[in-house]
Amino acid sequence: MKAAVLTGPRQFEVREVADPVAPADGLVLDVMACGVCGSDLRRWKEGPPAGSDGVTPGHEAAGVVTAVGRGVKGWAVGEALAIAPDVHCDACWYCRRGMYNLCDDLRLIGITPGYPGAFAEKIVLTREILTRGIVHRMPHGMRFDAAALAEPCCSVLASHDKASLSPGDTVVVLGAGPIGCLHVVAARLRGARVIVSEPVEARRALAGAFGADAVIDPANENAVERVCALTSGRGAEVVICANPVAATQTQAIEMVRKAGRVVLFGGLPKAAPMVAFNANRIHYGEITVVGAFSYHPTYHERALDLIRRNLIPANLLITHRYCRLEDLGEAFGAAGGQALKVIWERPALSS
Repeated sequence: MKAAVLTGPRQFEVREVADPVAPADGLVLDVMACGVCGSDLRRWKEGPPAGSDGVTPGHEAAGVVTAVGRGVKGWAVGEALAIAPDVHCDACWYCRRGMYNLCDDLRLIGITPGYPGAFAEKIVLTREILTRGIVHRMPHGMRFDAAALAEPCCSVLASHDKASLSPGDTVVVLGAGPIGCLHVVAARLRGARVIVSEPVEARRALAGAFGADAVIDPANENAVERVCALTSGRGAEVVICANPVAATQTQAIEMVRKAGRVVLFGGLPKAAPMVAFNANRIHYGEITVVGAFSYHPTYHERALDLIRRNLIPANLLITHRYCRLEDLGEAFGAAGGQALKVIWERPALSS
């Protein structure tokens, strides 16, 4: 089979490797579609971990079971599955309390060494992944590319629960990449009014197509003043930082109303994680600032259902498709540009 291996910064090598054999307690999944995630992009730009011969990324995936180990129960050849990356330990303090995304020994498919990802024709789902990971059957009739979108939807849905969004709230989304657009959709599903701030013109247009009520160009207008003007001077109930830009986190504190919530959704670069903001505004305005990372496994099943019902518009979100692993470098370049969701899919198996 073929597998794409990241061998250096922005360098993929497509290798012919032996077809995997299903372990006694696991199965083999033929990968039909896999999306390019923001974390994949960061790794692509940085290269594989030091001392590594390379790593196969990819964790927003869907496929078909082609082999099942003799000791596996509950899974069958021919089933269509969608997967997400998290594999929790089920033993640490957080896991014992159901906070699996905060697991002290969290492993991630396509990211953690020893857990090869889905930019390959086949992937092994071990017993560990089947019992402590995130694997769900796809709804009948769902396309594989649409099912692959369930993973990026999960963290968005989880963060909106954490932010306690209510009908009639005004939500500001800072950033209109694929995740920002998902935040727009999720907020609209909860009956909120959505304002988007995005410096890239093409993405501002897409934010409107996803249902944003107002779109701000922060490069040419004062985003804080505009949000205040659109909210009768109060500010927004919720501000979501959906990008990896520190300045927008500082800005979020200035555009949220008293007793409002700021959600730090986008992680910052590890080399520059510090942010300066007005702590007095948080203190005197009783503003809540929350982090949002990953999700409980139940959100994956919820996301698949919302996509099945077309409440999350997969076709609108996917703007670029690639059919060959040899074109993965080009796909990652598009994902780092003005594309929204970029998907690798195998054309003979994509529906």
